[in-house]
Amino acid sequence: MRIKQTNTLLSALAFAVVFATVSVPTMLVANNAVAQEQKASDKKTRRVPTLRGKVYEQLARAQSAADDAGDVEEAIAILKEVEEKADSMNSYEKAMMYNFFGFIYYNDENYDKALESFENVVNQQPIPEKFEMSTLFSLAQLHLMQGNYDKTIEFIERWEVLNNGVIPPKNKVLKAQAYYQNKRYDDAADWITQAIEEHEAEGMLPDEAWLILQRAVFYELKQPAKVKDVLIKLVKLYSEPKYWIQLAGMYGELGEERKQLAIMETAYQQGFVESPADIFNMAQLYYYHRAPYKGALLMEQAMKEGVLEENLRNLKFLGQSWTLAKEQDKAIPVMMQAAELSEDGELDAQLAQILLNEQRWDEAITSADRAIEKGEMRNPGLVYLIKGMALYNQKQYALALNQLAEAEKHQKSRAMAQQWKQFVQSEKTQAEIIEAELGNS
Repeated sequence: MRIKQTNTLLSALAFAVVFATVSVPTMLVANNAVAQEQKASDKKTRRVPTLRGKVYEQLARAQSAADDAGDVEEAIAILKEVEEKADSMNSYEKAMMYNFFGFIYYNDENYDKALESFENVVNQQPIPEKFEMSTLFSLAQLHLMQGNYDKTIEFIERWEVLNNGVIPPKNKVLKAQAYYQNKRYDDAADWITQAIEEHEAEGMLPDEAWLILQRAVFYELKQPAKVKDVLIKLVKLYSEPKYWIQLAGMYGELGEERKQLAIMETAYQQGFVESPADIFNMAQLYYYHRAPYKGALLMEQAMKEGVLEENLRNLKFLGQSWTLAKEQDKAIPVMMQAAELSEDGELDAQLAQILLNEQRWDEAITSADRAIEKGEMRNPGLVYLIKGMALYNQKQYALALNQLAEAEKHQKSRAMAQQWKQFVQSEKTQAEIIEAELGNS
């Protein structure tokens, strides 16, 4: 029987997507000679105008106000003065100005203004290609942060148009995240798989966040075997308790219950099975793999430690586990606790059956009476049958026959009740004959 972990992959996320760290374009560097060097490095692809000293000085003033004095309002005011002279500035100077605006707004957590400013950077042409590419990538990241997934894809694809070399895995991960959030899971799977495989081909370990994203994508695509494979990697590389538990859950989803139990046992030995849900799930696994004694010990210990609550569900299952393990002395008190918490008579009926088997006639009769009083049983005739058998063993033949007559009214217990009636009637008659003979002697 398949046992599903209650807190694994089936939760609303089970799978959270970890966003890439946003790296905004840097502010103007220490002197304008470095800016010229950046321009010179792009001469082969673009002719870019020079950043003039007087513009640089104004931008540097804004940088000083923001960095040294921490005065954002002053920095913005200086930049707005520069912006008023935008008509006299070339494309590179405007781009650097908007880059400063974006940087300051970003640090001030004004992300809408930051996005607007960085988009103004790439709208200025021509500008150094590397500068444009770094800004496009930052725009893609910022839009992802803000939940603008179509924009993320748009800007990362604009970056790809300018790129002449291999696309780095981090870019592919960014694109995969946007596709995932847009519920385009097939596209997300393609890009995240490429990123991980290329990273591994270079002899490097995939980031944990990348594997989490891949796991989430495969889960949404209903590909449990692939989810399982990703979880195996997460267990081997990062060995977090949650990955062990989720891996066990996926083996359950795939119908590989023996592996599910093996993984859970390994996790338990490492101290990873701690939550009430995980303990209960593990006890269920033991039960269905015919190892109820282990499951009962696990639950009993968890209850003693206060990890598992002594509620109806837990007590009922613990009692059933002890019963299957043929540990009736331990099962009976637990079933009594559970029956007291139950509003219907089902558990009292089960308890009556156990007590009958243990030849505890009075207690069996008491439990049967409670079951009848509560009602709502799957097989109400069985309770009358149990009570009749207990009364017979106490040699209360007439009362036993009355209970067996009640059992005979219910289809599920009719045939057995009729057999027992004949037997009890015979025993009653025989007892009466013996009593009569003894009375006449």
